[in-house]
Amino acid sequence: MKSPLPVRHGVGATRLRLPEGGFDTILDYVMHRFGHVDADGLLRRFDDGEVVGIDGTPIRRDTPLSEHEFLWYYREVAHEDPIPFTETVLYQDEHVVAVDKPHFLPTTPGGKFVQESALVRLRNRLDLPDLIPMHRLDRATAGVVLFAANPATRGKYQTMFQRRSIRKRYECVSALPAHLTHDDGTAPTTDALRERLGLPLTYRNRMTKVKGQLRAIVEAGEPNAETAIDLIAAGTASAPAAETGPGAAVGHFALAPHTGKTHQLRVHMAALGLGILNDAFYPDLWDLAPDDYSRPLQLLARSIEFTDPLTRREVRFDSQLTLASAPAGGSA
Repeated sequence: MKSPLPVRHGVGATRLRLPEGGFDTILDYVMHRFGHVDADGLLRRFDDGEVVGIDGTPIRRDTPLSEHEFLWYYREVAHEDPIPFTETVLYQDEHVVAVDKPHFLPTTPGGKFVQESALVRLRNRLDLPDLIPMHRLDRATAGVVLFAANPATRGKYQTMFQRRSIRKRYECVSALPAHLTHDDGTAPTTDALRERLGLPLTYRNRMTKVKGQLRAIVEAGEPNAETAIDLIAAGTASAPAAETGPGAAVGHFALAPHTGKTHQLRVHMAALGLGILNDAFYPDLWDLAPDDYSRPLQLLARSIEFTDPLTRREVRFDSQLTLASAPAGGSA
């Protein structure tokens, strides 16, 4: 369904489906849902004609609920703290933009972030109002994200993700539990740790992510999430993390998801007793606190490979970012 409102300052209009009854006016319903957030701001938008129906007609304070099935409006956030990291454009042509997204930056607007999102930043920076993400990374995860720049061809690229013909590779750093280290707490050799963990291995389980809940739910039943896991290196953490002091024994792992469930990699590593460093959700949910920019989640979308649906050429984009706590030895 095409939005009747254009992209404004890099932000596309949000669509809201209206209920069939229960309220006299559209404003009554909107105030019921969102009035606790910014009642004066909502009234201003109705009065300024910034809330519209499918044909672009402004919806007023007294517009009956029954007149429209959907409405469109621009999301606004009263105040956004700037995120002090910048996305890097790895590649750009008329169809695709490949970006290195830093930790803490959301891929798309959501919650308290609108302008401070990779999508809105890039629309404004590159003057590409039709830019949309082909997939998403968690705000806490850094690495390669692909955006479609051309509405006429983006369907061909999105189909690759739907058919799982994209090859993604991630890396993470996890603290090693005591039973996997030497008596003095140091890490075993890479080969020894690989043998102890039975790597490479493929981990499977069944996961569900319910809207409004912070963490994914692991259920009994047919697996719907699958990740291939291997070890890149074992050694001493290059930087301390929330769970470790300096010099902690860590493993640097390579992850290849065969499915794309929300939080899949974080859940799978935690299930193996190898929770990713600085993970505020798994295995334990931390108390809500402001972002600590000195301790990013040690999870990185290292690369994306695919056969370009237009040129039929093999394409690969690699992140230029690194994981601060990874032991010396580099990426695999």
